[in-house]
Amino acid sequence: MAKALSLKINNEIFREVEEIITQIDIPRNTYINHALSVYNKLNKRKLLKKQLQYESSLVQQNSLKILDEFEKLEDEIPG
Repeated sequence: MAKALSLKINNEIFREVEEIITQIDIPRNTYINHALSVYNKLNKRKLLKKQLQYESSLVQQNSLKILDEFEKLEDEIPG
């Protein structure tokens, strides 16, 4: 299902869109839908990166503690 949408576009951006869609011969609606899809994917990747960085920071300290414990165990093993 498609949703009807009314929006205001900057004049310069609109002129660029019109020029490009004329050259590549696709409907404006198709072009805008594709542009929004690409932009959504870009932003999803940015959000995922931010989430992964946050989660990584949460486990970083625990990982260092565990590594330290393993090193202590190695020191206790007779060589």
